[in-house]
Amino acid sequence: MPTDLIVVGAGIVGLATARAFQERFPGKTVAVLEKEDRVAAHQTGRNSGVIHSGMYYKPGSLKAVNCRRGIRLLEDFATEHGVAWERCGKVIVATHEEELPRLDNIFERGRANGVTCRMISAEELREHEPHAAGIRAIHVADTGIIDFKGVCRKLAELIEEDGGRVVFGAKVTGVDRRSGGLVVRTEGKGEFEGAHLVNCAGLHSDRVTAMTGERPTAKIVPFRGEYFELKPSARRLCRNLIYPVPDPAFPFLGVHFTRMTERDEHGHPDFPHRVECGPNAVLAFAREGYAKTHVNLADLADALGYPAFWKIARRYWRTGVGEIHRSFSKAAFVKALQRLMPEIAIDDLEEAPAGVRAQALAPDGTLLDDFSIAEGDRVVNVVNAPSPAATASLAIGEAVVERLARRLDERPAAVAV
Repeated sequence: MPTDLIVVGAGIVGLATARAFQERFPGKTVAVLEKEDRVAAHQTGRNSGVIHSGMYYKPGSLKAVNCRRGIRLLEDFATEHGVAWERCGKVIVATHEEELPRLDNIFERGRANGVTCRMISAEELREHEPHAAGIRAIHVADTGIIDFKGVCRKLAELIEEDGGRVVFGAKVTGVDRRSGGLVVRTEGKGEFEGAHLVNCAGLHSDRVTAMTGERPTAKIVPFRGEYFELKPSARRLCRNLIYPVPDPAFPFLGVHFTRMTERDEHGHPDFPHRVECGPNAVLAFAREGYAKTHVNLADLADALGYPAFWKIARRYWRTGVGEIHRSFSKAAFVKALQRLMPEIAIDDLEEAPAGVRAQALAPDGTLLDDFSIAEGDRVVNVVNAPSPAATASLAIGEAVVERLARRLDERPAAVAV
């Protein structure tokens, strides 16, 4: 049966878009196509579970605007539907004098974005995190933790309760234009006919964009983030979230400590709670390359054959060598963590599952920093949705649906687009 909207990808942005479409257009139909056998199988289900506050993003950017709105929507959704979450706060810690100007800049940017935060002394830092080392820090009250997989499961449940479909095992292999609409071909589930399509394919967003007949404005280059986890005997070392001051020479936040959201049988936060440590950032040899040994020759050739990759490799080669060293040396990984927590020892850590970030890279070698949404004929492509996309997902979903609404001649809503 034809459907009004087809969404490719059952990560949190795809599901949020499908649900926003149902809420905006009651009675219209939606189908979400997912190649895996479950929701949140890739980036959504393998991130650190943080509700980001908006500290780092350029004021007025899509990241800043949608993150701040997304926090409220996400917390309200989780509260209404019983998904585990907590506003626990975090600290961003300067460990050396040369980091203080960057810490000040982050603080001013956070304030400009409306984030509840304050600068604290080394003594106040130890009140929040007794085992953290630093000369000054920012305490960010708005930061939280959440079960993103739980959010996705609930979104999928609501979509199906309202007559939508979430179809698993439906890998998209092509998109054709027929009779004023679209036909999406899949491997395993046949064809799906729809009036409009939204591409939320994450690690494969550029490839699906090309399938729709639009020219991708950037290529996805996958970066694996590897994590360790504190053993139960060491979990006392971290109360909540401890972050470093980001290195301006590298487009990632650096290794940090993140408390997770597990609950006991009474629904109370587990203690001692699980704590993840990481991630580093290294080129993945497959778009879904969660292990060092996982190589997809087509994916690897796609990345290495892209001239822009070599531009960024030359720009960040020193930092990249350090990231690779930490990938193969647990001792080096621990040394990086000891900048924030000197007490931590190599025996305090055990390996945890890795994630892969879909980093969009423009032809000139520029990393796409902000969210990027491109429109075509009957198609909206979410080209780039890195962190904080999970936090901002419900706001992004509204923004994408607003773009669809303009085509459907509906009255605009007041959302950030």
